[in-house]
Order: sequence, then C-alpha cells, then structure tokens
Amino acid sequence: MGSSFHTAIFCDKSSKITFRLLFAQTEIHTYSVFLFYGSMTRIPLAGSQGKYDYDLLVIGGGSGGLACSKEGECIVLCVTGTKWGLGGTCVNVGCIPKKLMHQAALLGTAVKDAKKYGWQIPDTISHDWPTMAEAVQNHVKSLNWGHRVQLQDKKVKYMNLKGSLVDEHTVRGLSKAGKETVLTAKNIVIATGGRPKYPTNIPGAAEHGITNVALECAGFLKGIGLDTTVMVRSIALRGFDQQMASLVTDYMEAHGTRFAWKSVPNRVDKLSSGALQVTWTDTQTGSEHKDTFDSVLWAVGRAPETKALGLDKLGVQLNKETGKIVVGPDESTSVPNIYAFGDIGEGRPELTPTAIKAGKLLAHRLAGQSTELMNYDNVPTTVFTPLEYSCVGLSEEEAEKRHGKDGIEIYHAFYKPLEFTVAERDASQCYIKVVCEQGGNGKILGLHFTGPNAGEVAQGFAMGFQCGATYSHLIQTVGIHPTCAEEVVKVHITKRSGLDATVTGCS
Repeated sequence: MGSSFHTAIFCDKSSKITFRLLFAQTEIHTYSVFLFYGSMTRIPLAGSQGKYDYDLLVIGGGSGGLACSKEGECIVLCVTGTKWGLGGTCVNVGCIPKKLMHQAALLGTAVKDAKKYGWQIPDTISHDWPTMAEAVQNHVKSLNWGHRVQLQDKKVKYMNLKGSLVDEHTVRGLSKAGKETVLTAKNIVIATGGRPKYPTNIPGAAEHGITNVALECAGFLKGIGLDTTVMVRSIALRGFDQQMASLVTDYMEAHGTRFAWKSVPNRVDKLSSGALQVTWTDTQTGSEHKDTFDSVLWAVGRAPETKALGLDKLGVQLNKETGKIVVGPDESTSVPNIYAFGDIGEGRPELTPTAIKAGKLLAHRLAGQSTELMNYDNVPTTVFTPLEYSCVGLSEEEAEKRHGKDGIEIYHAFYKPLEFTVAERDASQCYIKVVCEQGGNGKILGLHFTGPNAGEVAQGFAMGFQCGATYSHLIQTVGIHPTCAEEVVKVHITKRSGLDATVTGCS
C-alpha cells in the first residue's frame, strides 16, 4: 500500500462516533467478520443443584462474557461459521488492533521528529502494510490462545454452538453439523455485544464497503501515508465535548486529512478499473459531487446482536428504536432469571472495561458473594486519533444543561508538550478543560485532555472522580515534572475571565 490509495469517511448523526470511511479493503477484510460466544458458568447458587444442568449460563464470549464466565467452571458455546478467536470485538477487530495501528502511525511521526533530535534519517521513509498486519494478527492470535488457556485452567469446556433461548431457564445450541443440544440453567446472562451496521438506503454500501470506527481509522491510515477523506453529515464525535471534538478534527485537517462537512453519500459504484466511485450531496448547497477511492469503510454505528436469540418469544423488553435490551441497575431484564450487560444493555457505555467490570460483578451477585452494583457514572474513555483525546465525567454542554451556565466554572489551558518543542511541532490543539461546580470547593464534573498519551493521563484522574475530587484537591496536587499531566493540576484560568489560557514557562 502506498500514498496512491485514497480513503474517505462519511458521518451520520445517529451515534457518538458515526462516520463512514473509505480505505484499502483488500488489506483489512480479515478484520470484518463478527462472532459471539456463549458460556455456561458453574457458580454455587442456593437451591439449584440437581434441578438444572448449570447454575449460570452466559451467552457471549467477548470481553464481558468471558469475564463473567471465568468466575466459575463453565462450558463455552461459539456461534458457527466464525473466523474469530476468543475475545470478541475488542481483541479481534476493535480496541487491540486499532491501538496497534494507531501506534504504527505515531511511530512514523516519531521517526520524522527524530531528525531534530540528531538521528540521521533518510529523507523518504515508507510503510509496509503486510508487515504491520502480520504482526498485529500474530498478537491477536496470542490473545485468542491466552483466553483458551485461561478457560482450560478454570475447567471451562469450549463448544462451537449457535445458541438461542427456549425459555427463562433453557438454551438450545446448534452445531455446524446440525446437531442440537439443549441446556438448562438457574439464571441466563446475555452478553452477545453488537456488530457494525451498513446503511441500507445507499446502493453499493454493503457490496463495496467494510466497517469500523471512523476518526481513529482515518487518523492511522493518514499517518501511514494514505490519502484520507472524512465525510461528515452533521458533527464529529457526537456525545463528546464539542470544543474538544473540534480540536481533534482541526488537528487532523492540519495534518492532511480531508473533511467534507455537512455531506451525505448517495451511492457507491465499482468502476471497470476496480476503483470505487462515491457520489454524495452537500446538504448546505444541495450540489452533488463524485470522487473515486480504493476502498469504502462505513462507520455508522453498531447494532445489538439480539435478533437470533428468540427474545421476543420470551417477552424480554427491548428498546424499539435501538434494539437493545432494557435492563435495571442489577442488569436484570423484564423476564426473571434472564440478565444482560455490555453493549446490548440499553443506556450502557459501549466500552470493553465497563463490560468486564459489569460481568464480574454480576457473577459475584448471582453467586451470593457480593451485593455491589456496577457504577456507570464517570466512566473514562479515550479516542485514539492522531492527537489523542481523553475524558471523564460531563462535557461542558452537558454540565451547563444540568447545572446552568452560571452554575459551573470552566478552568482551561493551552499547553505545549515538551516533546513538541525540539521537533518544532504545532501544539495549538493541545488543550485541557476542567469542568467544576460553581462555589464551595468546586466539585469536578468533567475533565478533558487532548495531547500525547491522553489515556495514560486521564486514567489516574478518573480515580479522583470516584473519590469526589474537587478543584481544591486538584490545585493542591503536586505535578510530576516535566510531563503533560502536570499541566492538569496547574490549570487556574477560567473561561469566563477571558484571559489568555496559554501556558508559558514551567510555572
């Protein structure tokens, strides 16, 4: 692959990160297969011995399902026809390969910076996709194998069966050969996750496109030398703080990613040359445009993997708009003895760590070992774009909505990472925002950070949210020098003051 490949992304306003991306399909297609697993977990529950085959049956072998299953002796069912290994979306086609490819792009930038630090680097460097792809896939396979070993160590039996619910205590499993197995359990947990959606109203979308997360993919594809276009219907990073989202896209535009704002795709046609012609409309002017690309990636959100489970026959309540399962604080559904968590739970963050934590807590509660519920408030997250963005808590917009404009105080700062100075890199989008309650000690409602290693910076501050951190706590904290994270504990200029928030010097 080289710079002659062209990529493009379109945005839909229906979800937080809702874009459509065009890029080299032949190199990525091995990551586009969906699967889910099921597992039956033996946890001692009072009064269930002998009446059912298992005490707890978990359908779903992604991060959440595995976390729940590993809390006891289990049997794991796998959907037929899958090409994935254990671990679900995150391990096989999500967080792990995405972060590794993001790292590949960052290394390219680091090599260019190295000249300023005295390294003798050729004027022209290139990236070899097959080498990276093989390395990433090898690591993913090692994680798949690691899960298999863990299941074996915990006496978990692995079965390749497609599961569906018969009633609140029974699951029917079907093998590839068509053999049926019926299993019963005191409680059933659904953790099947979701799968990417294709836009059904656009001709050629399914035939010529693949799916993934837009801005992050666009970022690393551009970073390894591919021409990339992001086509956005409304706004970028819906659900995130919009000032921070603008900084992310401004940085990407400044570093060569093309954005076509307020545009919607109409169709995708494959030309005789093999290239893909995309036709789209500018919604502001009404004008129609065409361009050719090598591959198409749609990132218009994800759909819960619930249709084949037979939930309607059991009366499990779903959100009619999203298709997700309506759940209570304890992950219970509308049907006794059936629970659901992770991406398929209505209103739940679609994040791997929350599914893992929720799965473990649910297993412990069902075993009578704990009464602790999952706390879904203030869950931190990171967008691994070229300029990383991490946040925890409320956006400025949400804080203002809940507390009123006069009920919040925004502390902020523009800073320059030390690593950027010698390399003479532009840092105009490196920014910190701390959203606090007005008055008192200033309880921190939200923290937002763009810059290098954003996830590493935000993780520690996320713990502070669990402890009720205030602005007073923040400014009493001594920073570690010289780091980007220390700039967070030094923020002192408020937005309402109108003063220049640019950090100068070390003080």
